[in-house]
Amino acid sequence: MNEQNAGGVRQRSVEIVVPVYNEAHVLADSIGRLHAYLETSFPFPFTITVADNASTDATWQAALDLAHRLPHVHAVHLDAKGRGRALKHVWSRSGADVVAYMDVDLSTGLEGFLPLVAPLLSGHSDLAIGSRLHRQSAVQRGAKREFISRSYNLLLRAGLAARFSDAQCGFKAVRTDVFLALAPHIEDTAWFFDTELLVLAQRNRLRIHEVPVDWTDDADSRVDIVRTALDDLKGMRRMFRKSVTGRARIAAVPRRTRTTTPVLPVGAPASSAEHLEYAS
Repeated sequence: MNEQNAGGVRQRSVEIVVPVYNEAHVLADSIGRLHAYLETSFPFPFTITVADNASTDATWQAALDLAHRLPHVHAVHLDAKGRGRALKHVWSRSGADVVAYMDVDLSTGLEGFLPLVAPLLSGHSDLAIGSRLHRQSAVQRGAKREFISRSYNLLLRAGLAARFSDAQCGFKAVRTDVFLALAPHIEDTAWFFDTELLVLAQRNRLRIHEVPVDWTDDADSRVDIVRTALDDLKGMRRMFRKSVTGRARIAAVPRRTRTTTPVLPVGAPASSAEHLEYAS
């Protein structure tokens, strides 16, 4: 995956995972759009990995077809469901410098991807998240989902002293070496995986970078909101116990100093991204 430029210098690379479950009807269009955008607008070597979470429709065959047809596209099949399970499986085996993921519906505008990963590639940050609650974000979603999202993040602030603004946005990236250090301590295999990753990062004083996003809610979303909310509350309770007992501290978390100026799209305002270094 790692490539060299004309001067023989190895370029840092990114692997983007798209977890899917029964998405045969949208997969080809979404991956095609993502691939076209990255090929024409992204200045770093990349790989797209479609992670099939035990789909029961034609998703796996569609993923294989895409991997055969498009360069830089791979497909991985898992025998059990769970977004966290898929991300942990692929990210733990990645040869890229930075690993990322986005939802298959591409709810987040792709123009936000370079600002998301650039500070990780340059060594300025350790993790990066898209935030729908950022003051510069443009979000289109219903009042119910808006209320649930804001309420969840308020609970995280109150219960776990979270300082990141949006734990659930399906648009995140992390340095691979950092993830490998955190991965053995992440227990959740479903939707709370993201929150657990971020809480562990904050407890270990890692640098979390937030970017605004253009977000359009997916009307076809099949997430069970009630069940997910209950699972999240259980996860929060578990993380609170970890935090108060000191088990959220990890001894061997890699640190990196800045290496280069972060790459941002031409014309992007300096205030469009926030660098947050958290203390426990």
